[in-house]
Amino acid sequence: MAHPRGSRAPLEFGGPLGAAALMVLLPATMFHLLLVARSGPARLLGPPPYLPGPDVLWSPRVLLLWLTWLGLQAALYLLPARKVAEGLELKDKSRLRYPINGFQALVLTALLVGLAVSAGLPLGALPEMLVPLAFAATLTAFIFSFLLYLKALGVPPSALAPGGTSGNPIYDFFLGRELNPRICSFDFKYFCELRPGLIGWVLINLALLMQEAELRGSPSLAMWLVNGFQLLYVGDALWHEEAVLTTMDITHDGFGFMLAFGDLAWVPFTYSLQAQFLLHHPQPLGLPVASAICLINALGYYIFRRANSQKNTFRKNPSDPRVAGLETIPTATGRQLLVSGWWGMVRHPNYLGDLIMALAWSLPCGVSHLLPYFYFLYFTALLVHREARDEQQCLQKYGLAWQEYCRRVPYRILPYVY
Repeated sequence: MAHPRGSRAPLEFGGPLGAAALMVLLPATMFHLLLVARSGPARLLGPPPYLPGPDVLWSPRVLLLWLTWLGLQAALYLLPARKVAEGLELKDKSRLRYPINGFQALVLTALLVGLAVSAGLPLGALPEMLVPLAFAATLTAFIFSFLLYLKALGVPPSALAPGGTSGNPIYDFFLGRELNPRICSFDFKYFCELRPGLIGWVLINLALLMQEAELRGSPSLAMWLVNGFQLLYVGDALWHEEAVLTTMDITHDGFGFMLAFGDLAWVPFTYSLQAQFLLHHPQPLGLPVASAICLINALGYYIFRRANSQKNTFRKNPSDPRVAGLETIPTATGRQLLVSGWWGMVRHPNYLGDLIMALAWSLPCGVSHLLPYFYFLYFTALLVHREARDEQQCLQKYGLAWQEYCRRVPYRILPYVY
């Protein structure tokens, strides 16, 4: 593929046309899911029950609520952290510092919400605001991305992301030009990555559970499972927040519309789809089936957590007794590639655990509708695409060592299948 002048990295996502299409398709898909989840047929591939007009999408009161939520999470981000961690070395040999207080923000948010509900806050009314809230989040993502694009015009070349310098404004707006946009010590990408969206996701789930209790007298077992599984996932991500500093999002991707929309809008309003579905389409669930689903989720979580912990321990200290005996492949960069343990089973065992958990989140919704399985289908496509991007980057970075690793570990995500 030809590159626009000034770009050294191959264009991803179909280039400028693909980026423009995704900026339309992603919000449209999100609103489609929000609308069909509450419809009678709840058909994933069917038309929505209606197209919301401006009076449904726009609400100054809801916009104020959304901005208050962002302000609260920003204030919690600025509180003293239990730890301050350094990121990976940047092009200019510097290392940025990040507050590790995401789990603290989750706990404080839970306490504040609990106090507000005990004082009469009608949290169960939140599900009725999801469409205008999603519109406010989408509008925020577009405006925020535009401001980030303008900010990136004044930074030195060393501060730009590898893929955000194509020279095409649409593509760069989507992918993000600046790698680590900051004002003083406030890192916008790091803040958005795990705070407003993930914590907002579990808050929406809780509101859906409370509304179900108001409608039916008590939450269903299926709703409890979905809330519990996803709270565990979010709590784990925030407890191990430091691990995000070595992910592709932080180390490689710029901060543009792709991540801003994904973090602020797509995550809370799309990932809560199972709970949205269960509110409007209750599903009977017996204890034997529920127990089997819990075992599936536990298996996925075990693989996900053990694989990630092994990787993070090795990155911090290869001499740690927990990983010192693992077989490795040396690379020209001086780093070692794990070729045994979890990372000798498949190249991305954490993705395998992620997908098993995604399936477990959908199973409480029964098998009569495809809609609740959207997350599993979408996440499969996302991880396969992310794995392909990671493969390309690792090949460029490690060369022959990566080829040897791929020969030793032939399966990418699912053993003996893919």
